[in-house]
Amino acid sequence: MNDTNHHDERIAKMTFASVYPHYITKVEKKGRTKEELHQVIFWLTGYNENSLQKVIDEKYTFQDFFQNATIHPNAHLITGTICGYRIEEITNPLTQQVRYLDKLVDELAKGRQMDKILRGI
Repeated sequence: MNDTNHHDERIAKMTFASVYPHYITKVEKKGRTKEELHQVIFWLTGYNENSLQKVIDEKYTFQDFFQNATIHPNAHLITGTICGYRIEEITNPLTQQVRYLDKLVDELAKGRQMDKILRGI
């Protein structure tokens, strides 16, 4: 479907740095912290403070962001609907990974317990 391909391409070219402030605003508005957001990002991607700052400073696209990430082996346990898409049915790997991150941020903002968000690490 062309619409899906366009959507996938648009996500791939979007920079992480352009979305990151929105993640922070979303979780802080709901009483969560930037540190908790980082914990979620680090769990999913294997990044740390220094590598995440590099991603932001160098304006990595989501494609670059996830190409340089080490996706957690339990990421496949992230299921459900986000932005109108059922995560486990997304066929484009990059789009699925971006939606994994979106879902984790959403769960954090909704007050879910960290051990549940991180799929019982």
